[in-house]
Amino acid sequence: MRILFITSNRLGDAVISTGVLDALQKRYPAAMFTVVCGPVAAGLFEADPRCERIITMEKRRHDRHWIDLWRACYRTRWFMVVDLRGSLIGLTLRARRRIIVRGGRRPGRRVEQLGEALGYRRTPMPRVWISEKQRVEAVAALPEGRWLALGPTANWDGKIWPPERFVELAQALRAENLRPVVFYGPGEGERARAEPVLQALPEAVDLGGDKSLGEVAALLQRCALFVGNDSGLMHLAAAAGTPTLGLFGPSRASEYAPAGRLARFVEAPGLEGHAPIEGLGVAAVLKVAKEILREKDVCVPDRRSD
Repeated sequence: MRILFITSNRLGDAVISTGVLDALQKRYPAAMFTVVCGPVAAGLFEADPRCERIITMEKRRHDRHWIDLWRACYRTRWFMVVDLRGSLIGLTLRARRRIIVRGGRRPGRRVEQLGEALGYRRTPMPRVWISEKQRVEAVAALPEGRWLALGPTANWDGKIWPPERFVELAQALRAENLRPVVFYGPGEGERARAEPVLQALPEAVDLGGDKSLGEVAALLQRCALFVGNDSGLMHLAAAAGTPTLGLFGPSRASEYAPAGRLARFVEAPGLEGHAPIEGLGVAAVLKVAKEILREKDVCVPDRRSD
């Protein structure tokens, strides 16, 4: 019994989709899964024991990447094809059942839209898969303590909270015995965006740049709180069960707020989708961060991973 699961090329959307993948795995315990995603998201599924194959799909001219995918999949007789990209490929493959989720943006939280499209009355929450080796390495990198994970980067500059405010927030949270850890993605651009925070917080642990998504998820689970911009890293933190505070300005929290029991968000004042993130003050973020920490102290730890 084989199921083809086609998810997003973008990291944040791929993380959101892990909830419905997990729900499908529970509904069909004998099935094995082939996951199709973009290269940036492939690491999400590497430690999943039910994932027998990962197909990375890179965009090509004239949509030839879809032809490549069809060639990789047409020989298999699929029990089910689940296409979260809204493409036509599911109609061209041999499958007993097909679920094709309409593409494009529409009102409402994306995580809820996916659950409803697959017929789940209760929204499946995103999760992560982590290997034992990754857990051991995370403990070595972040031993016992109260760690504050900061995510000061994003895929475009309009979503980035000013770095000096991340610094001010981290300094204020020293009173909560939190020590900062800075996360960011691969590449010189990500490093450059994180550099002002690293320079201003010499005590911070630099854990950005070159780690797999499974490693990052394991490290995030060692942290008492994540505070960061609307990004794939924010969604990964929430999926890992880390108390998460997402910062929103011009992006829409009504669609992409982090999903999790201790996941919250704060928005810059103004019209949603147009509010400059510079309008979001440190005091508003600090207030919600402390509320999350107080709630965490009375909650049983939530770790949605293997």
